[in-house]
Amino acid sequence: MTVGSMTPMTPTMTEKTERLPVADSGRQYLRAGPPATPPFAAPGTPSVPPAPAPAPTAAAAGASRNAASPLSSRRPDPAAAGTGPKHGRVDGLLARLAGQWTVRSRVLSAVLMLSALGLLVAGTAAYALQRTNLNADVDDSLSRSFGELQTLLDTGIDPNTRTGFVEAEQLVYLVMQRTLPAPNEGMMGVQDGRAILVANDSVDVRLENDPELVSAVAGRAGSPSAQISTFSTSSTTYRAVTVPVQLAQDPQPTVFVLAFDTQAERSQLNQTFATFALISLGTLLLIAVVGWLLVGNLLQPVRRLRDTARQISDCDLSQRITVTGNDDLSDLGHTFNAMLDRLEGSFTSQRQLLDDVGHELRTPITIMQGHLELQDSADRADVDAVRGVALDELGRMRFLVDDLVTLAGSSRPDFVRVERSDIGRLTDEVLDKTRGLGSRTWLVDSRAEGVFRIDERRITQAWLQLAANAVKFSGEGSIVALGSRLEPEGLSLWVRDEGIGIPQADRKRIFDRFTRGANSNRAEGSGLGLTIVDAIVHAHGGIVELDSAPGRGSTFTMSIPHATQQPNEDP
Repeated sequence: MTVGSMTPMTPTMTEKTERLPVADSGRQYLRAGPPATPPFAAPGTPSVPPAPAPAPTAAAAGASRNAASPLSSRRPDPAAAGTGPKHGRVDGLLARLAGQWTVRSRVLSAVLMLSALGLLVAGTAAYALQRTNLNADVDDSLSRSFGELQTLLDTGIDPNTRTGFVEAEQLVYLVMQRTLPAPNEGMMGVQDGRAILVANDSVDVRLENDPELVSAVAGRAGSPSAQISTFSTSSTTYRAVTVPVQLAQDPQPTVFVLAFDTQAERSQLNQTFATFALISLGTLLLIAVVGWLLVGNLLQPVRRLRDTARQISDCDLSQRITVTGNDDLSDLGHTFNAMLDRLEGSFTSQRQLLDDVGHELRTPITIMQGHLELQDSADRADVDAVRGVALDELGRMRFLVDDLVTLAGSSRPDFVRVERSDIGRLTDEVLDKTRGLGSRTWLVDSRAEGVFRIDERRITQAWLQLAANAVKFSGEGSIVALGSRLEPEGLSLWVRDEGIGIPQADRKRIFDRFTRGANSNRAEGSGLGLTIVDAIVHAHGGIVELDSAPGRGSTFTMSIPHATQQPNEDP
């Protein structure tokens, strides 16, 4: 007997040479007698397989490309096509549509697209791997089945009769008895272009019912070796091992065929991944519903911010956002509320300033208007008196405007420019300047020795303002003392007087704009002096402290802390 070993297949097949043992099976198979006629052809009528379509040659492929080249040369340039007016209108429309989407919709769309992309990539990769494994499993099963036949061929002994095989048909029949086809697998034995051996009725894949396959396999009878090949017919596609068997005593070869219906195998895989696709769609729908609710809940602080912003106007800045949680959106809510606090304070301060300025300016204007209306133009003395009153009130208005300009600049970052200053020298200079403020007994309580970073010009302005305030509310010849001291906490500068003192109820309000103590009157300044002092010290990061009681004088102390880095320090 002769049979070749398994050889590489044609370009339409893949080789699988691994041999594994196959368990014996006791299943019985039908043996077709010689008179039997295949169900697919009349007796004596050969089956002619359809002529396979010839594969295109390289020259033909080149000719096809050459023939198509004139058309391809007239195709529009895609890059140029995207720059025309129509393309611009489309981009504009897409931009408008994107602008109409809410943040909620855009976030949910992004989540759905990423989820769909992940499912698509995972499903495609799994499908490709499963299909590759399916083809490998088919070839492996066919190779193991060939190994069973190869064992019988090597021994040449029929295990049932303990004698040698005489007919190839007998050997193939024994192999088919011992072979258990898998689902979507069938087998047959072909001789003289007919299926003379077929599987029993329990096998679903009936290879003998496909005349194209029978005809194609019959052509392998003269092949010197077994092959694993792919056969495509009008009914389906098979992956089969064909083993031509010919014995020395039997001149008629028989071809053993074991084949898988690959379309049926793949249909099961396709059904599995169709189910995966349906489950993925359901998953995306669930993600859409849960995501819509979740994103809506996350964006609720933003909606509250929007609603609050709509209710805010220049007449009502009292609205605030109710903040819950401790995340980025709650931080946004706190920041927005803090901004509203600053805006409300700024608007309130602005209105109060306008009211105060109007009140302060109304008095000198009323005074000048009253004197001008009542003056006797023929009386030279009366004209000179009214002129003196008008100049005095205009000077007071000018001082008021200068103080307002100073206060307006106190909120600017360059209001103070700090530099290293000799505090002892500054104390002496301020004392010299205060002597001209009034006939007082000027003293120095303490004189600091050292340097400190301050805006010397602004501190001098504040120190002189406190000295002028002490002169204003103290008697002639009384003591007014200045002092400076460097401490671990910072710098202290003060002015002490023996004046009338300040009641407890007025200690905080005297630092407000246009506010005077109970023991003051309108003619004494603009009401902005202590406000300017407080603004200068605050710009240095310090505070103004007051120690006073009615009848025993007052002490104003400017406490300025050490600063490792000042925002506007001169080099």
